[in-house]
Amino acid sequence: MGMFDKYVAVVDHTETIKQIGRVKSVRGMSIESLGPQAQVGELCSIYVERQKRSVLAEVIGLRDAAVYLAAYAPTEGIEVGNPVTGMGETLSVPVSERLLGRILDGSGKPIDGKGDIGSAVYYPAFQTPPDVLNRRPITEQVETGIRAIDALVAVGKGQRLGIFSGSGVGKSTLVGMIARNTAADVNVIALIGERGREVREFLDNDLGPEGLERSVVVVATSDQPALARLRAAYVATTVAEFFRDQGRDVILMFDSVTRFARAQREIGLARGEGPASRGFPPSVDAILPQLLERCGTSDRGTVTGFFSVLVEGDDLDEPVSDAVRGILDGHVVLSRRLAQRYHYPAIDVLGSVSRLETRVTSPEHRRAAGFIRRLMAVYQEAEDLINAGVYTRGTNPEVDAAIEMRPRINALLQQEIEEKAPLESVIANLLVLASNRENDA
Repeated sequence: MGMFDKYVAVVDHTETIKQIGRVKSVRGMSIESLGPQAQVGELCSIYVERQKRSVLAEVIGLRDAAVYLAAYAPTEGIEVGNPVTGMGETLSVPVSERLLGRILDGSGKPIDGKGDIGSAVYYPAFQTPPDVLNRRPITEQVETGIRAIDALVAVGKGQRLGIFSGSGVGKSTLVGMIARNTAADVNVIALIGERGREVREFLDNDLGPEGLERSVVVVATSDQPALARLRAAYVATTVAEFFRDQGRDVILMFDSVTRFARAQREIGLARGEGPASRGFPPSVDAILPQLLERCGTSDRGTVTGFFSVLVEGDDLDEPVSDAVRGILDGHVVLSRRLAQRYHYPAIDVLGSVSRLETRVTSPEHRRAAGFIRRLMAVYQEAEDLINAGVYTRGTNPEVDAAIEMRPRINALLQQEIEEKAPLESVIANLLVLASNRENDA
């Protein structure tokens, strides 16, 4: 990059003719102004005269001469008459290799104290998914480093998988394990609506220096305005697309889609949408596929998406969970019952599905995984009888085999947080486990 490229980029992004309006009213998170002439999605700057600061906002609706905006920062201090200046651009993100190891906010600006990205290249936050005819077929398994997933819920490079769980079952820890252990070139991690305390803990404990070194983290905590939480999702997806365009295999980890949908609900209600399904306006159903479809393969690289979904009341059929499950290419369910037994990661293998498993695994892998799944299902069906002491050995050979194999299956599925599990050894152990039992039978 040339010495003056970043300054040229600033000039290119500067609007020379200013469109200025005035704040008319502020109601909750919605700001109404008379002017400026702007389009939906355009960025505006609201100058708060008494505090001598500018607040970044975005146009979310238009009606006659009224412009409706939502702010990226708290609206305290904004008053009627404050000038609103149109910036003549939509949200864009500076992208370069220097993003690795950095932490960004919901507007794409660094918040880690390491200075600006200093890139002359900007990617728009709002992009269309890759053309359907330019998407490469998904034929190769991605290594997540999680034995239960790699052995029994195989994921392909470019696949989109949901991680469904209630609160406190270990989804953030699972995301951190994948970020540290995966063989992908780059991790992009979106922490949407997280508690402020959990962000630091995730970076230090779950991700660690090793994981952060090849990751880009985008953070919008729960105390930030809905627009900041919403746009953080687009910023993270845009960063993942940049590295995909460089020919990289990228893993995008998104925690969580539920809080993203709630942010869109706040904005939708603020601009006058009516609630449709359990309080969620129709725009939520519209933007979910638009965002989630941006992951996947292109003619250059791949973005494999892991999207955590916070299931309210452990109800997998609530609106957001149901909508996301229908869009994605599979789902992993975390079980509170397994977590209570201190079985971690608490993955309910029988309740989890990968729609591309048959395309990315060998016939031997599929047969072994099917055999282990069948034994797990047999044990689950007979578990009440076994625990009550009613079942008698020899009554059913399959149940006998399931009882005998249960400790070894659990040993395969359980994993310490710091433990690494290379894909080759996971598949080899799975094949040995299945073949030994089949030979005994």
